[in-house]
Amino acid sequence: MTTQLDTSHLGEALGTDFFSVRDQFTEEQWEKFLAVRRFVDREVLPVVGDYWERAEVAWPLIRRLPELGIVGGTISGHGSAGLSPMAAGLVQMELHRGDGSLGTFIGVHAGLAMQSIDMCGSEEQKARWLPQMARLEKLGAFALTEPQHGSDSVALETTARRDGDTWVLDGSKRWIGNGTLADLVVVWARDVADGKVKGFVVERPAEGYEATVITGKVSLRSVWQAEIELRGVRVPEADRLQEAHSFADTGRVLATTRGACAWMALGHATAGYETALAYARERTQFGKPLVSFQIVQERLVKMLAALTGMQLYCMQIGRLAEAGRLSPTVAGLAKMHNTRTAREILAEARDLLGGNGILLQNHVIRHMADIEAIHTFEGTETVQTLIVGRDITGVSAFT
Repeated sequence: MTTQLDTSHLGEALGTDFFSVRDQFTEEQWEKFLAVRRFVDREVLPVVGDYWERAEVAWPLIRRLPELGIVGGTISGHGSAGLSPMAAGLVQMELHRGDGSLGTFIGVHAGLAMQSIDMCGSEEQKARWLPQMARLEKLGAFALTEPQHGSDSVALETTARRDGDTWVLDGSKRWIGNGTLADLVVVWARDVADGKVKGFVVERPAEGYEATVITGKVSLRSVWQAEIELRGVRVPEADRLQEAHSFADTGRVLATTRGACAWMALGHATAGYETALAYARERTQFGKPLVSFQIVQERLVKMLAALTGMQLYCMQIGRLAEAGRLSPTVAGLAKMHNTRTAREILAEARDLLGGNGILLQNHVIRHMADIEAIHTFEGTETVQTLIVGRDITGVSAFT
């Protein structure tokens, strides 16, 4: 139970690429992939298990992200990375191959909070907030989910009431990543006057805003989710997102993150497969390496086949996104398929490592726990299934 896998050489393989998908990347995309992979291998993997075990935010790693030129993802201008959808997917994949908490932290900050401002804010609001967020001088959070409204987020009950030149927000939010840390919290609330959902940027500290870290969490332990209470929080009209007029605008932001979840899942699955393969090569049982046993080879091949399928899903949604043709339903199908498949690959990897599979130093159990959160957020498998089912049948199985 004390054997520690030597993973120092994994990055040298430049990733598992059995179907030669690397040929379809541009040099710019490939260089971004390599830069993040080196960062993960050299800086993330040696330390991240300790942060995860202590449930501490890995600030030294987070502060390195602007130097990699990845903060802001596909957002152009205002100091953001301006990555292509394919490059942004590769970045998410590699960050999650290292640590789901690190990838989720930046996903919340950039993929949700910055994206909300970029898609729904005025030019003045973008210029005011995005440059500081791109440099991580200001941290962002995205407050949509409520205690009684998880998958049914459109039924949110948080209210916004106009009072002169300000808005007054009241309500509760739950599972809000970075909610206790953020300087800027994008809060979605229902206007009591017209019933429409609107977006507001709450600049902290703000009177009436109370956030508490959710404890007892055994997935994504190094990123903090919060329960938030909003009691008479006043937001200037200037801080209302000027182009957010209904829940459809909220949905536009969320649609961009479903595809990202498919890439995230690919990163976790890649970590599981590559670790299992390396372990089976090194581990000797009954007088010979595990890879010499037929049943071990069969299991590794099945893992590779499943992983390659996940890669092809991601490649296609990347192509569709770059062509401006990625629909929320297609992204949802990719998210559903990849998170489910990642769970299967990681369970197989954990079993192939035997008792050593439950040790944090071998990483697999951490990925196995973290994929559970990704499988759930941005729409559960059940919800994504029903959305795709509605699309292919024309019949809605839910209200």
